[in-house]
Amino acid sequence: MAKHPDWDKLEKLMPAVREFQALASEHGIDDVFQDNGGKILQMLLALNLQGIPGREGNDAVDIEGREYELKSVNIHLTAGFSTNHHVNIPIIEKYRQAQWVFAVYEGIEMRRAFAVATEKLEAHFSKWEKQRTETGKDINNPKIPLNFVCNNGETLYDDGRPLDLKAAAAIRRERTKESANRRKAKAEAVADLRGDPAVGDNPVAVVRRREKRQTR
Repeated sequence: MAKHPDWDKLEKLMPAVREFQALASEHGIDDVFQDNGGKILQMLLALNLQGIPGREGNDAVDIEGREYELKSVNIHLTAGFSTNHHVNIPIIEKYRQAQWVFAVYEGIEMRRAFAVATEKLEAHFSKWEKQRTETGKDINNPKIPLNFVCNNGETLYDDGRPLDLKAAAAIRRERTKESANRRKAKAEAVADLRGDPAVGDNPVAVVRRREKRQTR
């Protein structure tokens, strides 16, 4: 299969990417392309923290041994900080013992980082704890709102440029509209195909049926 014309550009960039990964590995990040690894590295270096290797437990530690949960959000995509896809009682207790830092991104640019005191997050923890106890089911990624963090956090990092949350919200609304339009266009295209007697089966299905017949 022929490579994309931009393959050579990517290959020229790879030495810098490998250096980026080597730096990340020194700070306990195994893969900068997974689990927000690249952004976690930015946060660690901006805040003078050390990453804790492994997928379990908290993300980082400071010189005094305090452990940190590091969360980030791209405000062009969403207005809530993700937590965990299986929030349960042990995870909530772990959250209560940690320090919390939230980084605000525009794309890949870190614009702000806020520390939020754990006691200010207790209302969220208590709500999740009550829900988990009542339902008996893990909670799928409850969010911590961006506005809550901005209003209750202490600024740890500021890139010095104005942060326009209203403009970011407008970008999110436009992207939501584009996504809805795309889903609508797809549904209309499928309906057109199903209603046109001249349209045959899709090529993937044809190939799969042929392969199935050959293996019988």
